Amino acid sequence: MSASELSTAELRMLLPSLYFLRFPVGHAYLWLDDDGMTLVDCGVTGSGPRIAAAIRRLGRDPAQVRQLVLTHFHHDHVGAANEVAAWGDVVICAHRADAPVIRGDVPGAPPVLLDWERPIFDQVSGGTIPTPAPVRVDRELDDGDVLDVGGRAQAIAVPGHTPGSVALYLPDHGVLFTGDTVARSADDQVILGVFNIDRDAAITSLRRQAALNPTMACFGHGDPVTADAGAALQDALTRLH
Repeated sequence: MSASELSTAELRMLLPSLYFLRFPVGHAYLWLDDDGMTLVDCGVTGSGPRIAAAIRRLGRDPAQVRQLVLTHFHHDHVGAANEVAAWGDVVICAHRADAPVIRGDVPGAPPVLLDWERPIFDQVSGGTIPTPAPVRVDRELDDGDVLDVGGRAQAIAVPGHTPGSVALYLPDHGVLFTGDTVARSADDQVILGVFNIDRDAAITSLRRQAALNPTMACFGHGDPVTADAGAALQDALTRLH
């Protein structure tokens, strides 16, 4: 799959204020507030023009994006961050544990792969996803930090996939952005995310997100669950035992 194919987005409304940008690899989400927009993740390098085009289809201007929340440092989530940053006064947010990797100061920790994950990892890491340029992080997030997204959104530290994986929860709307800590498989099952650096920590993070009992869960891979997401997360936990 070419870089241009990887950065092709499909736009879908989940709520009047929430849009799903479905990429072949590494989805992104756009939240619309009256005074600006927040982008959660941004796909692979080269995705910026597709995201901008999707925003214009909604009658908005890409310059109205005021926050970019990066859920973790992987290439398919931070790739277009420099492109988005060039649109205007964008505050780039990431958890403090992943921020040095995103800035390019240190390499990212590799995953500890289960046997069944190895062939999948070899397939998806075969050089098709471009290595992103380092990008600044304006705001380093800690667990419990509040962001101005849909009222008061809460940053939730969910380590395990990466040291600084962070989820974003909008309690007024029941919406949870999980990054890659949780995923939805091709057969529509909600599962623990794959390619983790610490599987036990990732399970603990899944349990913490399930306890929020969100209505909607938005994943980095796989289609969102738009109703009874808390039950789907609990079911994923049950199947781990």
